[in-house]
Amino acid sequence: MKISKEDFKSMQKKYDKEVKKGKPAKDKKGKDKVDQTNWIFFNRETLEGLLEKADKDPKKGGIQFYITEYTEEVAQKYHPKEVEQLTGALTIVMRPANLEEDQLTLTAGEEDYENNGRICPPFCDPEPTNS
Repeated sequence: MKISKEDFKSMQKKYDKEVKKGKPAKDKKGKDKVDQTNWIFFNRETLEGLLEKADKDPKKGGIQFYITEYTEEVAQKYHPKEVEQLTGALTIVMRPANLEEDQLTLTAGEEDYENNGRICPPFCDPEPTNS
């Protein structure tokens, strides 16, 4: 699911203010988020869609991953039924990027931010299997 640059920036700002500084994330009520994310699953369609926008050279084209945190506003906008569970939850926002001569450059798309992962917790049931 695409998200706007503005929403990405608000998620990044919340993460920078809290978790990046070694503080606990805050939930919708301003309380410490005590059961944080263990893993995030992204489907192949999302990943391949981002890679399609990057350089075709597998040594150059890739995906830049940002660790962020859901704000109440972003959770409400994209996941209105899960605002309580998601506000303060860590997540990953991605966008296509290229690496050339140790210099990271972003692809032309200004709005190429993706955040459509299944995070655990709170969405762990059922747990993944090895089969």
